[in-house]
Amino acid sequence: MNRCYRPALLTVALCAALPLHASDAAPDAADRTPTELAAVRVQARQTVTPAIQSNSFGSGDWKSTPASMNVLDRTLLDSRQVRTLSELASNDASLGDSYAPVGYYQNIAIRGFPLDTATGYRFNGLSIAGEQRLALENVQQVEILKGEAGLAAGVMAPGGIINYVGKRPTEVRNVTLGTDSEGSRYAAVDVGHWLTPRFGVRLNAAWDDSASYIDHADGRRNFYALATDWLISDRSRLEVDASYQTSAQRSASGYQLLGATTLPRGVDRTRMLGYQPWQQPVGIDSTNLTALHTFQINAQWQTRVSASYSRSVIDDNVAFAYGCYYAAQCADGSVPGNYFAPNGDYDIYDYRSPDDTRRNLEGRAELRGSFDTGRVGHELTLGVDRFERTVDKRRNVNEYVGTANIDDARVPVFAPSPLQPGPSVRRLDSAQTAVFVLDRMHLGDDWQWLAGGRFVRLDERAFDKRGNPERHSTLSRFLPQTALVWKATDAVNVYASYVRGIALGQEAPFWTSNDGAYLAPVLSRQTEVGIKYTAADALTLGAAVFRTSQPFQYARPDDSEAGYTFVAAGQQTHTGLELTANGRVAEGLVLTASVSALQSRARDTGTAFYEGHPLVNVPKVRASVHADYALPFASGLSVTGGWRYAGSNAATVDGDVRAPGYHVVDLGLRFRHDLRAHPVTWNLSVDNVFDRFYWRDTGSSAGDYYLFAGAPRQARLSVTFGL
Repeated sequence: MNRCYRPALLTVALCAALPLHASDAAPDAADRTPTELAAVRVQARQTVTPAIQSNSFGSGDWKSTPASMNVLDRTLLDSRQVRTLSELASNDASLGDSYAPVGYYQNIAIRGFPLDTATGYRFNGLSIAGEQRLALENVQQVEILKGEAGLAAGVMAPGGIINYVGKRPTEVRNVTLGTDSEGSRYAAVDVGHWLTPRFGVRLNAAWDDSASYIDHADGRRNFYALATDWLISDRSRLEVDASYQTSAQRSASGYQLLGATTLPRGVDRTRMLGYQPWQQPVGIDSTNLTALHTFQINAQWQTRVSASYSRSVIDDNVAFAYGCYYAAQCADGSVPGNYFAPNGDYDIYDYRSPDDTRRNLEGRAELRGSFDTGRVGHELTLGVDRFERTVDKRRNVNEYVGTANIDDARVPVFAPSPLQPGPSVRRLDSAQTAVFVLDRMHLGDDWQWLAGGRFVRLDERAFDKRGNPERHSTLSRFLPQTALVWKATDAVNVYASYVRGIALGQEAPFWTSNDGAYLAPVLSRQTEVGIKYTAADALTLGAAVFRTSQPFQYARPDDSEAGYTFVAAGQQTHTGLELTANGRVAEGLVLTASVSALQSRARDTGTAFYEGHPLVNVPKVRASVHADYALPFASGLSVTGGWRYAGSNAATVDGDVRAPGYHVVDLGLRFRHDLRAHPVTWNLSVDNVFDRFYWRDTGSSAGDYYLFAGAPRQARLSVTFGL
């Protein structure tokens, strides 16, 4: 990819454009630009928009949806220069990292529940494989639906879903160049055009040569996406999106507690744990396709037929830092082997799992319409959905090669394992067939009652590492949901909702007596009450109180040879308050702010060790604020700034060890001007201005807990030319 553009190209672009502006800007640019900028900002935060695609309560805009939602628009993504899922999560207080290593595909949690990578991520409302590096260059906005979404997604984790809304064809020709304080090189193009009055295309492409703040973790990424709109007739429309991405980057292992009781101290965030020269990068190739056909039968009725295909192939390679089973301080069994040793020793494993392939295939048909029965107006949605997912993997290599220490200035070099991965076999074959219905009933001018549900049938087969049948699960469930919406004033809606959901049981960790076994699916319940305010000038305010519960899944101590058995017992309950404010709060000032207060507890588990303690990786309080202020005395110049806060975070299941709370401040500048009658936008952002050390993630993977430090101070600069 380095052949795509030279470092000199970026240097010339960044250094030459500003001097040219002084002499080449059109005389009336200063008069015209403020009006145009204001219009763009208002539209970006405007809440009177088409239906939210990830809406689990049928068609409707933000205010009429009886659920807590947030929309991150293209303006915010560009201003923050967001490129990864972890960076995206920092813009909403209800989101947090949930095992999100640098160099690997990342996962997040909503309301304290990690998302299901099979069904939690969507593009244009349809599922995509979450085990990929989710690109944002072809995304117009990101919709965050918080809480249960059984009607939209069927079998899924109760936290919510993330929906990426693709850019549609329009007249646009932009080129973006970027760099950062580590020396990264980035280039992207965004070109759209209506070839005929009825057929439009939009191409997005990006080439990213990233220099990581972690030693030996530099990476590369190539991304290509094409969107087409075909207006077949006045009543028929076809929208197609396709994207392909390839990336390669070494994955950085997380830290673990020392002796299972102590946070590591004096951590150097630039040091890669367990680094070995023979360690290959993690390669991820992903393909995503979506298509939507809409047909307007008449003014009241519409059909929608959509389909999606998503495929991610992962070459997983890492010199993995994990545990201390082979370290001297852990040899007698007095220290749990699945944590680092008290003195900082850790084991290194040669882990290789090439051709790890995940495929999602979904088809959906809907009928949407409106009619009246007496004084009651109805907005009805009927539909069927078929979702299939397969996982193919080779038998991996996971061999101990040596022991190192977290304070090693240079990690000792060990010989890699001579073993080779086995042949590829089918590990999972899952299918969901569903029928869903939702009726939004208008009871006069001020009240709406929404009632509906989804009947889902799951048929899933799992296989062991040799491809032998291991489990066959079938279930059929009706997942009801209902909500009441009161229009208190023209600007204020109040709602109350109840939703039931279902999620697959988790897999038992390798160190439990039922290693590899999947627990039975678990039912979840959620109640929520909220209020939403929208103003004509694009300010939105929201507040929601919720309670979500599902069976608690954990490793219970017992008398088995392993000492633990993975079970579902008691209830895991998350109770919280969310506050949001988005939009223009004063002339030239746009605010994106959210606060989340969350209490997560496990009750009636039968194990005192877990009973009533805060759950791991669920801070009690989070806050995220981002402001964008257009300076009135400097045409085209805006100041941006952000503040992120998280309270202390449990790092052990009994809550005795907690990662400290943290504050992070971000600052930036944006400058827009004309260069020879073409718009130019500069974005300078500095994240973590005060270089604060903090633990951003104490999440788990495969039953083990890891600690990931937040990034140090980073400066990014980009320039976008309109051609």
